[in-house]
Amino acid sequence: MIIAMDGPAGAGKSTVARKVAAAFGLTFLDTGAMYRAVTLAVLERGLDPSDAESCGEVASALVLDFDDDGRVRIDGRPGEPEIRGARVTGLVSTVSAHAPVRTAIVARQRELAARPPGVVAEGRDTTTVVFPAADLKVFLTASPAERARRRAEQEGTPERAAAIERDLERRDHLDSTRAHSPLVRADDAVCVDTDALDVDGTVAAIVALARERGGVPKEEA
Repeated sequence: MIIAMDGPAGAGKSTVARKVAAAFGLTFLDTGAMYRAVTLAVLERGLDPSDAESCGEVASALVLDFDDDGRVRIDGRPGEPEIRGARVTGLVSTVSAHAPVRTAIVARQRELAARPPGVVAEGRDTTTVVFPAADLKVFLTASPAERARRRAEQEGTPERAAAIERDLERRDHLDSTRAHSPLVRADDAVCVDTDALDVDGTVAAIVALARERGGVPKEEA
C-alpha cells in the first residue's frame, strides 16, 4: 500500500504522515529529509548548491535510507539534527530543484516504497511524480499564517511568526514555479485543509480516507 501526501512547506506533512504510517503499520518515508540530506552533503563537500551537475553527482553517490524511527541516514550515519539546520533549510529548495538531484532521489524513493508492507510518503511531488499510482493521494494544506504560527510555536519563537511566514511564502513560490517537479495538487488528490484541525484530527481524517479506499492492510481493516 502506498499513501502519498503532498502540500506546501510547513503544512505538517511529516508529523501527520508519521502518525498515519504508525496507524497502519507502514513505513514512514520522509522524502523531504532525503533532499535535505543531499543539501547537507553538498555543503559538507564545499560545493556550489546552484551547480546542478555537482549536486546531481552527490545525490547519485549517497546511500540514503531510514532508521526504525523514520529518520534519514546518510551513508549509514544519522542525518538528524544536522539536516534541520538553518543553512540547509535556506538552500534545500535550490538543491532540490535540480533535475539530476530529483532523478536520483525519486529512483531511491521508489526502491524503498517497493518493500512490503508499503509506505506513507510525504513530500512536494509525491502525488504527481514519485507515486502517480498511489492508493491514496492527499494534498495537505493550511494558510501561510497558520503554518507560520505553528512553526513558530514549535520552535518556541512566537515573535518570529511574521518572518517565518515570509520564508514559507518564498519557499512556496520557489516550489510551485520550478521547472522540474513543481508543487501542484494532483487531479485525483484529496485536499485536506488543516486550518481548523489539530494533528489528531488531521490523522483521523486521512485514516478514514484510506479505509474508504479499501487499501488498508488486513490487520487494520
